[in-house]
Amino acid sequence: MRKIIFLVTALFLFVLSTAAQNKPPFWDDVQTIKKYDQLFKPPVRPVLFVGSSSIRKWDNLTQVFAKYNALNRGIGGAVINDITFYLNDVVFPYQPRQIVLYVGENDIVNDKVTPDSVLNRTILLFKAIRAKLPLTPIAYISIKPSPSRDKYREKAVASNQLIKKFLAGESNTSFIDIFPKMLNGDKSRRELFVNDMLHMNPAGYEIWERAVKPYLIK
Repeated sequence: MRKIIFLVTALFLFVLSTAAQNKPPFWDDVQTIKKYDQLFKPPVRPVLFVGSSSIRKWDNLTQVFAKYNALNRGIGGAVINDITFYLNDVVFPYQPRQIVLYVGENDIVNDKVTPDSVLNRTILLFKAIRAKLPLTPIAYISIKPSPSRDKYREKAVASNQLIKKFLAGESNTSFIDIFPKMLNGDKSRRELFVNDMLHMNPAGYEIWERAVKPYLIK
């Protein structure tokens, strides 16, 4: 009997372990967001900021954009395909009146990903949003020039150019080019970043605030 109990327990633990390993990336982060929404009701028809860690770490976003009913649903470390995968969790439930998107910077660090890959992933994300929210305005914040990723500068610039061209042909879209605002000549402004030279400090976010605000819908 003990042997049977041991085998059943071992099998149960194996199944749990396998299930945990098969979870898609950022599954736990998204479940935390959904639980938070159960505890604290999100605003109605917000201006929804979504994307990777540059959004998630924008700590005072809801305060500085309070009159826009802003909601922060960034996922640290996300690539474009992750946001596409979780649209039913972090975008559509909120029925946003506008979407502000920052994602793509984590894609370019993959040597197998080209600017065309970044564009194609962005197009898939855009079309997936449009399938359910055909008229919702979308503002895309360009990939920023992080000092820690200077070696990917050409790929970032090329990706930005391709995405800007694509969005120019779509309705209800804006391209917010923050790239030149974060340069000093042709050098990244290191004073805008925390020690990892990837994530921004308050001075960096002040630049984003000024750049983004003219595009927001009240």
